[in-house]
Amino acid sequence: MIVFPNCKINLGLHILQKRADGYHELETVFYPIALQDGLEIIQNPSSATDIEISISGLVIDSDTSNNICVKAYQLLKKDFPQLPSIKLHLHKVIPSGAGLGGGSADGAFTLLLLNRKFNLGLTEDHLINYALQLGSDCPFFIINKPCIAKGRGEQMENIALDLSSYKIILVNPKIHISTAWAFSKIKPSAQRPSLVAIINQTIDSWRDQLKNDFEEVALVEYPELLSVKDALYNQGAVYASMSGSGSTFYGIFKKDAHIKFHFPSHYFIKSV
Repeated sequence: MIVFPNCKINLGLHILQKRADGYHELETVFYPIALQDGLEIIQNPSSATDIEISISGLVIDSDTSNNICVKAYQLLKKDFPQLPSIKLHLHKVIPSGAGLGGGSADGAFTLLLLNRKFNLGLTEDHLINYALQLGSDCPFFIINKPCIAKGRGEQMENIALDLSSYKIILVNPKIHISTAWAFSKIKPSAQRPSLVAIINQTIDSWRDQLKNDFEEVALVEYPELLSVKDALYNQGAVYASMSGSGSTFYGIFKKDAHIKFHFPSHYFIKSV
């Protein structure tokens, strides 16, 4: 059985306050994007181990035993010991550590696929609870629809937002930004206009109002990122911003926009 985990972008991201549990209270709009990994699971009855994993495509700089798909399997195995041994193959297309939630999507889709393939009977709420144990972005990919997210990202409410009449271009300059470092540089503030109120305005107004708190600190530390954002606007983007804690920037363009970039050859660029 095969599924295709997609990525997301953040339309605005506000860090509101530091919580007593060490996490941060945030507000963001998650929007799914049709850039996809591939994930296949088959039963492996002859194996002496619970899970065998293989990976192709983009290189992941981590041991396979720490892969989020393995963690998702192990999480369910604790509560469902009857879960059989499997082979799992992951084909990576979404850049890792890029603010696009590619790893989170892989983990969440592993939960979804195991639930479906082996008839575990988990509800959406159950799957969201498991996903939150894997990471703060993971619950979104259980819903996988445009939504406003609060708390750690697990408090989600669907919103009516459709960008299908636009072209979205992702630009990842392959600069690794530590999420922990990014959070350490943020000064939380709860005094913010509602992201939903901003999103409900015309997209032309987003440039002046829709902000990602991580973007400001990233631009100071990595000035190269400013040229990426400037290039998106110079080519006619209606709105451009960084996704998550970076370093991917995206530009939202009119469908008929003629775009020609001159980015370095190692940049990852994708139109969706």
